[in-house]
Amino acid sequence: MQLTPLLEQYQRIKSKYKDALLLFRVGDFYEFYYEDAKFASSLLGITLTAKTIGKGVKVPLAGIPIKASENYIAKLVKNGLKVAICEQLEPAEKAKKIVARDVIEVITPGTAFRPSLLEEHKPLNLASYLPDGNRAGIAFCDITSGDFLCGEIDVNELTEILFRKEVRELVIPEGVNIKTDIPQTILDGYHFIFEIAYKELLEHFKLVTLDGFGIEGMKLGISCAGALLYYLKENQKSSLPQINRIRLFKPSNNLYIDRTTRKNLEIVENIHNTGEARTLFWVMDNCLTPFGKRRLRTELLEPSIDCKEIGMRLDGVEELKKKEFLRQELRKLLKSLRDVERLATRLMCQRIMPREMIVLKDSLKIYPDIKAIIEECESKILREIRDGIDDFQEIVQLIESAIAPEPPATLDEPGIIRDGYSKELDELKQIARSGKDWLLKFQDEERKKTGINSLKVAYNSVFGYYIEVTKPNLHLVPSYYIRKQTLANAERFYTPELKEFEEKILNAEEKIKSLEYEIFIRLRDEIATKGNRILKTTKAISWLDILQSFAENASLYNYTRPDVNDGEKISIIEGRHPVIERILEKGSFVPNDTELDRGKNQILLITGPNMAGKSTYLRQVALIVIMAQVGSFVPAKEAKIGIVDKIFTRIGASDDISRGVSTFLAEMMETANILNNVSERSLVILDEVGRGTSTYDGLALAWAVVEELHNNKKPRSLFATHFHELTKIEDFLPGVKNYNFLVKEWGEEIIFLRKLNPGPSDQSYGIQVARLAGLPASVINRAKEVLYGFEEGEVFSVRKLKKKRLSQSDLFIDETQS
Repeated sequence: MQLTPLLEQYQRIKSKYKDALLLFRVGDFYEFYYEDAKFASSLLGITLTAKTIGKGVKVPLAGIPIKASENYIAKLVKNGLKVAICEQLEPAEKAKKIVARDVIEVITPGTAFRPSLLEEHKPLNLASYLPDGNRAGIAFCDITSGDFLCGEIDVNELTEILFRKEVRELVIPEGVNIKTDIPQTILDGYHFIFEIAYKELLEHFKLVTLDGFGIEGMKLGISCAGALLYYLKENQKSSLPQINRIRLFKPSNNLYIDRTTRKNLEIVENIHNTGEARTLFWVMDNCLTPFGKRRLRTELLEPSIDCKEIGMRLDGVEELKKKEFLRQELRKLLKSLRDVERLATRLMCQRIMPREMIVLKDSLKIYPDIKAIIEECESKILREIRDGIDDFQEIVQLIESAIAPEPPATLDEPGIIRDGYSKELDELKQIARSGKDWLLKFQDEERKKTGINSLKVAYNSVFGYYIEVTKPNLHLVPSYYIRKQTLANAERFYTPELKEFEEKILNAEEKIKSLEYEIFIRLRDEIATKGNRILKTTKAISWLDILQSFAENASLYNYTRPDVNDGEKISIIEGRHPVIERILEKGSFVPNDTELDRGKNQILLITGPNMAGKSTYLRQVALIVIMAQVGSFVPAKEAKIGIVDKIFTRIGASDDISRGVSTFLAEMMETANILNNVSERSLVILDEVGRGTSTYDGLALAWAVVEELHNNKKPRSLFATHFHELTKIEDFLPGVKNYNFLVKEWGEEIIFLRKLNPGPSDQSYGIQVARLAGLPASVINRAKEVLYGFEEGEVFSVRKLKKKRLSQSDLFIDETQS
C-alpha cells in the first residue's frame, strides 16, 4: 500500500528515533501513529482512532492539542519514557509539497529541560557509566545549571553514588548490565571510546588539553564525560553553552551517607515516602531562592569533610546571625529573586520566552542591592561571595528598553517589543492601529454612497475583509462592488480600495510579527553571551542564601556554633533532635549529652524500654554531625565534632519483598555492609541488632558485632539494645560504656523521662509498653504470668505455666473492671 506523503515523512523521521515516542506536529496537534498511537492512547487516556490510507487500510492514530501538551509530555517522561518532539519548520501556507518537519528536542527523564517538567527543589542529574574490571568511569551533568563532573570509582560504589546524586537517567554502552530502578539509555559504544570522547570534550571546551580541569589521564572518566556530552547535544539539539567547565568527581571528598542511612535519618525524604515534610531538609530549609534550595539539598546529601571549608561557612553564618538587621534586609531581597539559574540556562540554550526575559531582568536588577548589603561583611566566605556578584545593569537596561512590560508568553504572539525601540516596527504598528479607524470611516462613506444604512464592513480569517449587504438591499449595490461570498440572507463584496487596505494591513501585521521575532532573537543572542557570568553570580548567591538560612535557623531555634575539628571526639552538650523538637510544643523536648571518642567512650551501649527515646537519641547525634559538617549551627548548648567521613545506620525492622529478603536477613545484610565498609573516622548507629531471631542467637550476634566494632578500626558507635545480658560486655571491653534511658514507675504506670543516664537499665518494661499500646487485659495479665515463670527458671511448658498463677496485686489490670 502506497503511503501518503505525510506518513512517508513520519516513517523517515521515526526511523531515527525508534526508542522514543514521536510527537509529530500536524497543525495545532501532536499526533501519534502506529504502535506509538496505541501505547499513548493507553497511557495518556486519549482516544485511539485511525487514519485511512487506502481501501480497508487504516493506520492507528491518536493526538493531543499542542496547547495542552505539557501535561501529557510530563506524564510520559515521569513514566521513564523518551519523547521526541517533531515540529513544523515552516508555515503550512509556504510549503511547496509537504510541510518541512524535524525533531527539535528529545526529552528524557535526565534531560527534561522544560519548566513544567522540572522539580524546583531538586537537581536534574544525568549520569553515564563505563565499567572496566573493578574500576569504572562515571560522569554527571545537570543541564539546568551547567554542573558537569567526571571521575573514576570502584564498581561496587555505583548504586550508592547514583542514589546520592539523585540521578534521573543512566547512559551506558551496549553490553553493560546494571541492576537499578533508574531509567537506562543504551548509547552506541563508539561514543565511549577514549579517543572519541576526548576529542568531543576538547571541541566543546575549545581546548588542546584537559589538564586545566584536573582530569587528564583519567581515561574511564573522560570516556564517560565525552559520551554524556554527545548524548546531551543530540537530545537538546544545542551546543550547550552553559556547560563551560568540567570538575573532578571524588566520592571521598564528602561525608559518605549510604542509601539506608539517608532513609533512616530522613535527610531529604521522610520514611513514609510522602515527600520532604518532617525531614532534615524541611527543618533546615529557610532558603528563599529555588537555586539556594537545590544547593542546600545537594549539600545535605554530600556534606563536607574539610574542616577549613566548614569553618569558613560557620564564620559566615555567625556573622549573619549577629547582624540581624542586615540579614532581614537580605532576606527581603532574596525573596524577590526567581529561578535565575534555570532562566540563564534557558537563555543560553535559546529556549527563553519573552515573559521569562522580564522575570530574568527583574531578578538581575536586585543583584547590585544584594552586593551592597554585604559590602561591609568581614568573614572570608561573605567577602568571596560579594566579589563573585557581578553587575548586570547593561542587561537590565537593554531588556527594559526593548521588551514590552507585559509581553506574551510565547514567540508566536504579537506585543513582544516595547513601543519606541524600533522606528520601523512603530510605523508598522501605527498602520495596524489606524486600520480600525480607517474601516469605520470607510463603512460610513459606503453607507452614504449607497444609501444602505445596514451595510457593514468586517473581517474573518478565511475570507479576509468584506462588505456585507442583506438581500433586501442588493438592488442598491453599486456596480464597482465585486462579489466575494453568498450567504443565506446576505451577500459579501469587496472593492479595489478595500482589497488594497487588506493587503496593507495584513502585510503590516505579518511584518510586525516577523520583525518582533527578529528583534527578540537578536536581543536574546546578545544577552546570552553574558550567560556564564549570570550563572557564576547566581551560584555565589545560592551560597549566600544557604548561609542566611542557617543564620536565621540559629536565631529562631537557639542553635549554637559547633567546633568542627580534626580530632576524634564527638562531644555534644544538651543536644536536641532538630526535627522532633520542631514538631513538639516549644521547650518540651528533653536534651541529652553525648561523649564519643576512639578510646574509653568508643561504643555507647544504650538500654531502656521502647518509647523511652533511644531511637530519637541515636538519630539526633547523627543529624547534629551532618548539620555541623554542612556548615550549620546545631541544636545543642555546645558541640565539638571530630570530623566524620562516613555515617552508617541500622535502625528499625523492614523486609524487602521485591528481593525475597526477610526482616532478619535485611537486618544482617545492613549490618554486614557496615562492618565491611566502616573506617576509623566513621560514626556507626546500630539499633536492636539481633532482634529478628531467637534470643540466644540474637544475643550472640549482637555481642560479636560489638566486639568487632571495638577491636577492628574502632569507629565511634552508638549501640541500642534490649539484650540486658549484653551490658556485661562493659566488663571485658574498655571502650564500651553502658547508658540507659531513665524510667519512673508510679504504681502500675511508667513515666518516660527521656533522659540518658550512665549505667545499664534494670528491665525492659515491655509488658507495660504493650499495655499502653492497648493490648487486651487478658493478654497483658497472661504475659505477666508467663514472664514470672521464665524469671523463676521454669521450663517452658503450658502445663507448668498453667499451674503458676499470680495474685491480683501482681497483675497490671483487673479483668473484671476492664
